[in-house]
Amino acid sequence: MMQKQQLEVETVETDRALEELKKAGPDDAVYKNAGSVLIKAKKEEVVKELEEKKELSNTRVMVLGKQETRVKENLKEVENKINEMIRGMQGGSPGGPAGGAGPKAKAE
Repeated sequence: MMQKQQLEVETVETDRALEELKKAGPDDAVYKNAGSVLIKAKKEEVVKELEEKKELSNTRVMVLGKQETRVKENLKEVENKINEMIRGMQGGSPGGPAGGAGPKAKAE
């Protein structure tokens, strides 16, 4: 879930960067991160990289969403099975597993 939120934030940041690049003129200087350094790059290349990054992030968000749904479904199934087991034990016979340790032998 945290990964999904991080990717969604990354997608929003990428969208903002793309919007700013669209405002930039063809002769304006554009820089991109290369580790801890900024390097000059061609606007078209940066736009292409950001669009690919956005597409990848969206795909990963979809995959994580599907995984989250599957995990929730599996959790619900297990919860239902546990509840059934508890109900079965509560409705069991007095000498059965719900009745405690079972019949006790008398020492004579």
